[in-house]
Amino acid sequence: MTSRSVVVLDYGFGNVRSAVRALERVGAEVTLTCDRAAAQEADGLVVPGVGAFAAVMAGLRAVRGDEVVGRRLAGARPVLGICVGMQVLFDEGDEHGVVTEGMGEWPGSVRRLDAPVVPHMGWSTVDVPDGSALFAGIEDERFYFVHSYAAQDFTLGTDDPPDSPFRAPLVTWSQHGGRFVAAVENGPLSATQFHPEKSGDAGAHLLENWVATL
Repeated sequence: MTSRSVVVLDYGFGNVRSAVRALERVGAEVTLTCDRAAAQEADGLVVPGVGAFAAVMAGLRAVRGDEVVGRRLAGARPVLGICVGMQVLFDEGDEHGVVTEGMGEWPGSVRRLDAPVVPHMGWSTVDVPDGSALFAGIEDERFYFVHSYAAQDFTLGTDDPPDSPFRAPLVTWSQHGGRFVAAVENGPLSATQFHPEKSGDAGAHLLENWVATL
């Protein structure tokens, strides 16, 4: 099988080398760059994210990463968001009462977890829907989370009629205090709140599953 090309979007901060190494280990040909042409042309694009929603959005806009994501999705070209790289796909993030506009690919707001201990840091199980390609073979595994904020609702597709020609997004959930979105598979757009690159063999299997869809 021909190696698939993946760009990990470099927008100036965050430890992304671990994501690069993890993707290389599962056979992808990986480039770390903010070059828009390379990001547009690769078989897959990974949008990592660490830290604050507002800072990640500012970094992405500075390299026009939001435009690249939009153009790729318009052409049904695969994108994978990780951690805050998932959160910024929603309409907005609310941090300390300051609301920052996200990419708006999915409706909803990213808010602080309502739990006795925040951040949520460590290994947690996930509730995987039937038919998941990302989690095929790893439905019962644990994954590594480090976050204080998350999307706690996912409404896209819930109002579609039963005979809709569009497949409803597959949403994976986890728990910390209350329920939150742990992963989404929505056509060419996939994302995880946890860090697959820090999730050992299970995370490697998930990345291998994603690369196999490219």
